[in-house]
Amino acid sequence: MAQVETSASASAPVLKQRRGSIFTSSFFKNRLAVAAGVVIVLIVFMALLAPFIAPYDPDSSDLAKSLQGSSAEHLLGTDKQGRDILSRVIYGARTTMLGSVFVVLISLIIGVPLGLIAGYYGGKIDSFIMRTWDVLLAFPALLLALLIVAVFGRGLENAIIALGVVYVPMISRVVRSVTLVEKSQTYVEAAKTLGLSDFRIIFRHILPNCMSPILVQATIDLAYAILDLAAMSFLGLGVQPPMADWGAMLAEAREYLLISPNAALASGFAIMITVISFNLFGDGLQAHFDPKQRKV
Repeated sequence: MAQVETSASASAPVLKQRRGSIFTSSFFKNRLAVAAGVVIVLIVFMALLAPFIAPYDPDSSDLAKSLQGSSAEHLLGTDKQGRDILSRVIYGARTTMLGSVFVVLISLIIGVPLGLIAGYYGGKIDSFIMRTWDVLLAFPALLLALLIVAVFGRGLENAIIALGVVYVPMISRVVRSVTLVEKSQTYVEAAKTLGLSDFRIIFRHILPNCMSPILVQATIDLAYAILDLAAMSFLGLGVQPPMADWGAMLAEAREYLLISPNAALASGFAIMITVISFNLFGDGLQAHFDPKQRKV
């Protein structure tokens, strides 16, 4: 058993170095990625501390203050029901971030094991899994999610499950491609020679070497999940009123764009800055884990 661990360590020294802490000089040289990481941390803290930093109850309405502009009392104004826009943006961060995280978790739980199995065993198992993903990828992701929600009913939970299933092929194909490379390494051959089970080889030795691309893909998928969840809420299939959500806020504010654009601008900017931050952070992670992409 000790020989297998030694073989694994000796055969993949570069990968272990690349899986080191992202908080190294190579990562911090990418100023855009660092700035994006700071923005993401601020948004996460805003979501976690929403009850403490939001000036008002996001669902508290006052029709007498409907569609007011920015003021000292309401920094971003109010919506059509007199609710404070800033409070709803802050609470919307909680709904959007938590929903997108669950979408990615579902895709990881299903996609990673299937990608490992397909890449390790190959043959008919690989063909069956990959052809299934090809069928799913033949449909636009958002359209397929809309069809699933249409069948099982609208709501945030169903939207999360639908998008989680739709994102499975992307992460699964990434894991499969890495597994195809890793299974030919010396440490895998040594483990097979010593009679270790396939389960132990796949999840104890190959999976750790897949973590870098999994982390990068998950970060990028978070950006897509935020966009898709906002789109589904905008269409009325995701978050249902009166829950605060950026996509739902856009849908409610579109009728009053010319009169009071504050709600649409605030929620739209929140979606934009969050998605851009995750994309830039994901690019920074990819450059960190893949030295070939680093600028000289």
